[in-house]
Amino acid sequence: MWTGVIPAVTTKFDEAGNLDHAEMKRCFDYQMQAGCDGLIVCGSLGEGSMLDQDEKIEVLETALAATNGKPTLMTVNEAATRDACKAAERAAKAGATGLMVVPSPIYHTDRRETVATLRAVAEAADLPIMIYSNRVAYRVDVTPEVMLELADDKRFVAVKESSDDIRRSTEIINKLGDRYNVLTGVDNLAFEALAVGAVGWVAGLVVAFPKETVAIYQLMQQGRYNEALEIYRWFRPLLDLDVSTYLVQNIKLAEQLEINSNDRVRAPRLALTGERRANAEKIIRDAIACRPALPSLEAAA
Repeated sequence: MWTGVIPAVTTKFDEAGNLDHAEMKRCFDYQMQAGCDGLIVCGSLGEGSMLDQDEKIEVLETALAATNGKPTLMTVNEAATRDACKAAERAAKAGATGLMVVPSPIYHTDRRETVATLRAVAEAADLPIMIYSNRVAYRVDVTPEVMLELADDKRFVAVKESSDDIRRSTEIINKLGDRYNVLTGVDNLAFEALAVGAVGWVAGLVVAFPKETVAIYQLMQQGRYNEALEIYRWFRPLLDLDVSTYLVQNIKLAEQLEINSNDRVRAPRLALTGERRANAEKIIRDAIACRPALPSLEAAA
């Protein structure tokens, strides 16, 4: 169901701190025109925890206007399960084609609680679900054993694998075969994950560099690994900006410099300044200055 490059998009704000739908639509359209395969809104990069429920639905609706029927997922990352269920119900009514679900980011659920939460959200929305497994950021490890326990519910169709351990992708596939679509969620492990069987990439730096991201994915699918690796090696310093406490600010700065967007964030985040900004800007500008020419993505006959 869900394969390819699916950007976890940023949320855009105007100078007053309100949602900027016109700028979001422009950026979302840019992703789709570059060949991306869907959009995920209101995740970690989308500052979902800083948005209220009405704003999340508004962002979803703006994404739906850009995707033209391609997968359009809203992230559910509420602290309380009942709130997660309400968010899931609203997303379904608004037309989301699926959900990306994070177990409670505040209370660190055990296995029984994690399974119960995910099942409750699935029941509330009755939509396909991508399980977001990110033990680094959210402390809850949705293990292959948990995925096996959930496998009897066909609404669980995919997993965004963000454990930061490349071995996990193989472990999921070894235990569950093709029961779940495995998508990598760590930008600077993308080549490695695609090489061992991931079928998609929930990407971050794609929002500034969609053509390069799509090229890596499509080349990997065609078995053109050396060509993909050449682009990936160029991309790596940029992709490292995703693996940071400041990933939102880093990536919005990349959007500002590369696609003439802006780096506005919602407090308590603040835009980068000083040495931290200078370091990130140097990485971005250096990469832009030496970007590789992309090969034709037409598959050989």
